[in-house]
Amino acid sequence: MKKKEKICPEVATCSVDYAFKRIGGKYKGKILWYLHEHSILRYGELSRTMSDITTKLLTQTLWELETDHLIDRKVYHEGPFKVEYTLTEVSNELIPFIRYLKKSGNKQIKEELKNAK
Repeated sequence: MKKKEKICPEVATCSVDYAFKRIGGKYKGKILWYLHEHSILRYGELSRTMSDITTKLLTQTLWELETDHLIDRKVYHEGPFKVEYTLTEVSNELIPFIRYLKKSGNKQIKEELKNAK
C-alpha cells in the first residue's frame, strides 16, 4: 500500500510553519536581532554575546541561517583569518516582527515584575 502524500490543508498555516522553521528555536531570533543591532558581527563576537550557547550549536545555527539565506557569511583569508556575518535583504524584512516581539516581551516582563511585588 502506497503512503499518500501529505498535502497542506491551508496555505496560511503552512506559511506560518515554514516561517517558524526558518527563524524558530531558542537562538535564531537572537542572532538576527544582534546582527540587526550591530550590522556586522564576527563569530567570536557572537559567541561572547550569546554565552549560553555551545560552540557546536552556534556553528549549526549560523549554518542553518546561512542555508536559509537569512544571513551572509564572509570569510577573510588574509592576515588573521576572520569570518563576518551580516543580515540579508530577506532577514531585514523580519526585523519589524522581531522588534514587535521584543516590545511585547518587555511589556510582559514589566507586568510580571509589577504583579510579583
